[in-house]
Amino acid sequence: MPVAGPGLLLLTVGSIALLLFLILVVKLHAFLALIISSMALGLAAGMAPAAVLKSIQSGFGEALGFIAVVVGLGAMIGRFIEHSGGGRALADWLLGKFGRERAVWALLVAAYLVGLPIFFEVGFIILAPLVWSLARESKRSLLFYGMPVAAALSATHSLVPPHPAPVAAAQLLGADLGRIILYGIAVSLPMAVVGGVVYGGWIAKRMFIPMPAMAVSAEPEKPQTPPRVSVVTLILLLPVILIFIASVTGGASLPGKELVSFLGHPFTALLITTLAAMIVLGAQRGINRNEIARMAVDSLAPIGTLLVIMGGGGSFKQVIVDSGVGLYAGQLLAASSISPLVVAYLIAASMRVAQGSATVAIITAAGIVAPVVKHIPGYRPEMIVLAVCCGGTILSHVNDAGFWLVNEYFGMAVPQTLKSWTVMKVITSLLGIALVLAAQAIWG
Repeated sequence: MPVAGPGLLLLTVGSIALLLFLILVVKLHAFLALIISSMALGLAAGMAPAAVLKSIQSGFGEALGFIAVVVGLGAMIGRFIEHSGGGRALADWLLGKFGRERAVWALLVAAYLVGLPIFFEVGFIILAPLVWSLARESKRSLLFYGMPVAAALSATHSLVPPHPAPVAAAQLLGADLGRIILYGIAVSLPMAVVGGVVYGGWIAKRMFIPMPAMAVSAEPEKPQTPPRVSVVTLILLLPVILIFIASVTGGASLPGKELVSFLGHPFTALLITTLAAMIVLGAQRGINRNEIARMAVDSLAPIGTLLVIMGGGGSFKQVIVDSGVGLYAGQLLAASSISPLVVAYLIAASMRVAQGSATVAIITAAGIVAPVVKHIPGYRPEMIVLAVCCGGTILSHVNDAGFWLVNEYFGMAVPQTLKSWTVMKVITSLLGIALVLAAQAIWG
C-alpha cells in the first residue's frame, strides 16, 4: 500500500541515512549505494517492484543522456591542454605580464582559466611546480602562492561547467547550462579571489610553510615547443563564448538564430572545441592520428566512475519524484518561510562533510532537492544549482582526496592543512551562498 504524507518524508530521510551508512560504514561504492537506496525508498514507499525498476532506469538514462556527452567532450579538451603543456605556458606568460610582485594574481588567473576544462587534481599537479618555484625565489610561505591556485581550481571544479558536478546538477534541476556557466563564473570568481588572495595572503603571514621535500627533486617537465598562449586561451574560452552567444540571442528574433543556437548548444560548442584542440594541440604539433586517438580514449577512462555516480543520482531523484515525496515536500517547503536555496545548500553541505567528495555531494543533493523545489514559484533552477554547488564545496577535510593532495604537495601537517585549505573552503562556500542569496533577493 502506498505511503503518503509525513511517512514519505521519514522514508526519504531514512533512505538518505541508508545511503550514507552504505558509503561511510560499509564502504560500498557510491554508485551501488545510490541504486540500493533508490530501490529501498521506492519499495518502502509502496511502489510496485516493476515501477521502482522503471523509475531507476528512466532516471539513470535521463541524467546521462545529456551529462555523458558534455563531460566526455570536456575531458578530451582537458587532456590535450594538459599533454601540450598549455596550462603551464599560460601561467608563465601571465607571470611575465603581471610581474613577480603581482604573481598571486597571475597564478589566480592562470589557475582559473586552466580550471575551466581540467579537473582539480590535474590542474593542481600542473601548476604546483610553478608555486614551488615562486616560493623558493621569494622565500615566502608556500601558501602565499599556493592558496590562489587551490582556491581558483576548486571553485571552477564545483561551480562551472563542463565540470561534472555543475553539469549534473543543471540536468537534474532542469537549469539552462549557458546561464549556469555565466552565473557560475560570476559567483566562483569572487570566491577564488577572497579565498585565494585575501585569505591566502592573511594565513601566509601567520603560517610559514617551507618548500616540501618532493619539490627538491621534482623538476617540472617542459615541452620543447609549448603552444602559443593565444591558442591555449582560445581553446579554453571557445566553448564558453559559443554557449554565451547562443544564450544571449536565444530570446531575440534574429536571422540565423537557429544556426547560432545549434553552434552554441553545449554538445556542438564542446565538439567544435574538442576537434580544434585535437588539431592545434595535437596534429599541428606532430602527434600522429593513432596517438591522438589514444589520448582521446585515455581521457575518458577517469570519468567512467563519475558517470555511473551521476546516473545513480538521477535514479535516486526519479524514485523521489515517482513515489510522491517530491511533490509533498515541495508543498510543505512552499508553505514555509524557509528559502529553498538554504535547504539546497544545507543538504549539499551535509553530504560533503559526511562523505568527502564534492562531486558526489553535489550530484546526490541535486537529486534529492530537484523534486522538492520543482513546484516552488519564484526560484529559478539556476539559482538552486548554484546553492547546491556552493554547499557541496564546503569543509574539505580528511575524508576528501583533495585535502590529501594539497597536504602532500604543500608538505603540510594535517593541522596546518585544516587551518589553511579547509578554512579557505569554508570561507569560499559561505561567500558563495551569500552571493546567491543576495542575487535572489535583488533579482528574484
